[in-house]
Amino acid sequence: MRRGAAALALVALALPVMAGVPEPSGYRMDDYRAPVPETLEGARVVGPEEAHALWAAGGAVFVDVLPRAPRPANLPEGAFWRDRPRLSIPGAVWFPNAGYGAIAPVTEIWFRDGLRVATGGDRTRPLVFFCLDDCWMSWNAAKRAQSYGHSKVIWFPEGSDGWSFMDYPVEELTAAPGEPVTQ
Repeated sequence: MRRGAAALALVALALPVMAGVPEPSGYRMDDYRAPVPETLEGARVVGPEEAHALWAAGGAVFVDVLPRAPRPANLPEGAFWRDRPRLSIPGAVWFPNAGYGAIAPVTEIWFRDGLRVATGGDRTRPLVFFCLDDCWMSWNAAKRAQSYGHSKVIWFPEGSDGWSFMDYPVEELTAAPGEPVTQ
């Protein structure tokens, strides 16, 4: 019996502790591509199937917050630079860089005004926030939308990765109108 208990203890030590990621009290400020919490206080969390059902039903605004890749610092002056295309959920509104923990005032105004336009001014219209899998950008953006008074915030933590994995349709997005030049 003693040998069995020792074996169980060794197995228990070898297993990783699978504690959930706690929600921070504020915005995530760094290490944006890391495991995310399972929850966002005040928001509904959905997986790919439920996100697809919301998309198919219409009515919810899908909000992509994947940041733009920065122009390489070592690119010679005048050299041609083209952003990578953003393949995402069809019909989504893309607000690049709106999911950082701290955003420039001009970006915050653009994001807040863009959400107002996307919802027709209806803060009860469902908003589905996403980015990539294990990306804090969507968590931050959803939390930020709550601070703006949006009451039906939905967070899709698997984002476009989970969407594509399910072989749901994608399309190339362009950023929402009026995108600020600075982050």
